[in-house]
Amino acid sequence: MAKTSKGKEIILVIPNKVGTLARVSSVIAGAGVNINAILARGEKSKAYFHIVVDRLMKAMNVLKKANYKVTNEDVILLEMANKPGEMEKVADKIAGAGIDIKYVYGSVGGGKSFCVLKTDNDKKAMKVAGGK
Repeated sequence: MAKTSKGKEIILVIPNKVGTLARVSSVIAGAGVNINAILARGEKSKAYFHIVVDRLMKAMNVLKKANYKVTNEDVILLEMANKPGEMEKVADKIAGAGIDIKYVYGSVGGGKSFCVLKTDNDKKAMKVAGGK
């Protein structure tokens, strides 16, 4: 069964240039903040970042000091076994409740899968996916 919890992600929309990921990562790492999950993509002239860190306010503050426009968004943090079908089970439960998943990104480590989800009803999605 999946374990869910409430989380926050940092959102940045900045000019897309060579080295953008390196610069953003450097600012965060320089503050001693760990990136737990990241989605970064470039589209034409813009770079879009969704970042989950271990110390949200510290990361937001250093990014603001580096002149980045920073916002944050409530998300669902999902932990599940790293085996075939686990994401399907969670996605099926959420879809069965009539909830739209806006986006998901994740990583794998230590035999577990970690995902970040944004839905059109996070509270209900957490409940049906196995959380509190």
